[in-house]
Amino acid sequence: MTSIDPRIASYYSEYDEAARLDSTATGRLEFERTRELLRQYLPPPPGRVLDVGGGPGTHARWLVEKGYEVHLVDPVPKHVEQARERAPGCVATQGDARQLDFSNSSFDAVLLLGPLYHLAEREDRLTALREARRVAVQGGVVAVAGISRYSLMQDYTVSAGLSPELLAGEVSQVVRTGSYDGSRGFTVAHFHNAAELAEEVSAVGLSGVRVHGIEGPGWAYVVAAGRCAGQEEAGALVADAIATARLADEHGVFHDASAHILVVGSV
Repeated sequence: MTSIDPRIASYYSEYDEAARLDSTATGRLEFERTRELLRQYLPPPPGRVLDVGGGPGTHARWLVEKGYEVHLVDPVPKHVEQARERAPGCVATQGDARQLDFSNSSFDAVLLLGPLYHLAEREDRLTALREARRVAVQGGVVAVAGISRYSLMQDYTVSAGLSPELLAGEVSQVVRTGSYDGSRGFTVAHFHNAAELAEEVSAVGLSGVRVHGIEGPGWAYVVAAGRCAGQEEAGALVADAIATARLADEHGVFHDASAHILVVGSV
């Protein structure tokens, strides 16, 4: 059984998540860097990978192509159908990150690249992380993504939309607490900072925790170029943004400057 916030279900029934990582320069930046980082930790094919909250199968597709045995779970029926079409060979089913229908120690790697920022309550996030740890083999990896608590402020700034009202209202609320009510352009979510996300991963007993800024500080320039000059011009910046992200990732102070944060731990 799945039991997600109806606001989230409604949002994704309308939003084209399948195109997000393909249709914009920032989407390509996020995808390429996430894939690059995951390759550092994934076991060699044909390892078993569980993609929890895997959406329409964007990551499942390349994992299957690399020879992994991939199972995808997502609470949105549309995403499950899209994943079956976009990632042939992936087993995609509807399910909830907080109650995975798999036996203990079933997977070599477990990905949670979407669920945590849609679980507004800490205990729900910890429950999802415990489930990921439960179904991973001893020595397996759990990789978790979060949206940076400072990304909303950066996004409004580069779009010249950071009004005094927004700064005093929802932007300050997100920076202080991470809580977002889904009132403008997105749905209800929790925005992490790097330390908070790492702490939650550690709290469920995962070890060797590593933190990465996915897009690096250059993502905001890519956004600005796309809005001011167009996606072609923004696309020209992606390679440089990736190079910047790699350099910035060596310095922990830059982790929160990314739009998304990746935390990896071992069972």
